[in-house]
Amino acid sequence: MTRIAKVCAVQLIGVLAIATGAQERPRENATLTAVPGLEVGHVTLTERPTGCTVVLAERGAVAGVDVRGAAPGTRETDVLDPANAVAQVQAIVLAGGSAYGLDAASGVVRYLDERGIGFGVASHGVQVTVPIVPAAVLIDLGVGGRPDVRPDAECGYRAAAAANDGVVAEGSVGAGAGATVGKIAGFQRAMKGGIGSAAVRLPDGLIVAALVAVNALGDVIDPASGQVVAGVRTPDGRGLADARVLLRSGGASPPIGGNTTLGVVATNRALTKVQATKMAQMAQDGFARAINPIHTQVDGDTIFALSTGTDTAPADLTRIGALAADVTAAAIVRAARQATGVPGCPAVRDLAR
Repeated sequence: MTRIAKVCAVQLIGVLAIATGAQERPRENATLTAVPGLEVGHVTLTERPTGCTVVLAERGAVAGVDVRGAAPGTRETDVLDPANAVAQVQAIVLAGGSAYGLDAASGVVRYLDERGIGFGVASHGVQVTVPIVPAAVLIDLGVGGRPDVRPDAECGYRAAAAANDGVVAEGSVGAGAGATVGKIAGFQRAMKGGIGSAAVRLPDGLIVAALVAVNALGDVIDPASGQVVAGVRTPDGRGLADARVLLRSGGASPPIGGNTTLGVVATNRALTKVQATKMAQMAQDGFARAINPIHTQVDGDTIFALSTGTDTAPADLTRIGALAADVTAAAIVRAARQATGVPGCPAVRDLAR
């Protein structure tokens, strides 16, 4: 193995070890904002656990998307089709609140519009700027007993205003505030999910990073060990039952709603819209490695991909896509480990006591 290959391996192993709790997080930013040109802001509502998360790319980012769950809630994803004209977005919004939460994107549009940031369009001789803000939502309406409380346009506006390029806050915040996992035996045996983020930097300057809001029907699995990190609990609520075992033994209940895992993967390397779409598709492998079952009839699993293009070296899409899957899986494990429990729905840290 060459010296560069060894360094690359050590850096990637470090990111995955962080996700599995094998060592302390380094001081260097190892979250989505490690990619230059991106900022992240969360708003967590106080009335019940829910909220929204905004990824800002005010200078624009080439974007793609891949939707694999059978129950998605999305906005402006058609614009990301490689056959369509607009190549760049100015923000991505992830939110709780099911379809109601899509309103958070309107607040981000307003925030960007006030600053003249968006896609330039000539309409009837008038030049206007239209912010392009795709969004996706997860269902957390049953968490906290107040389904009438959900993210709205004001939530999105405040999250955009709070966005910065510092280390991304993780756990039960923003779009992950009301997220849960392991619902295959019913919500009464579920555990808390949340927001997780991870990044890898290579010696040639390539950066690939991910942010994931984990609200899956299935369990969170540590790819390094194959062990369940968080998910459906045993009937006494004190241990992990393992959804893979329940699926094979007939112990799983009919699937319930209240799911969907959402992700954003990003790189500093310049990509085309077609390449960004392929990056999103390859990043879905990270979902499959770290969540079981995934892409079900009651999940709306969606991944957005962003390229800020601050590094113009030739793009090796195979390497970028493979790393996107790695950091996505790492972010999912971090989301479970960083989550905070709510009444009736413990987090990993609660079971460890």
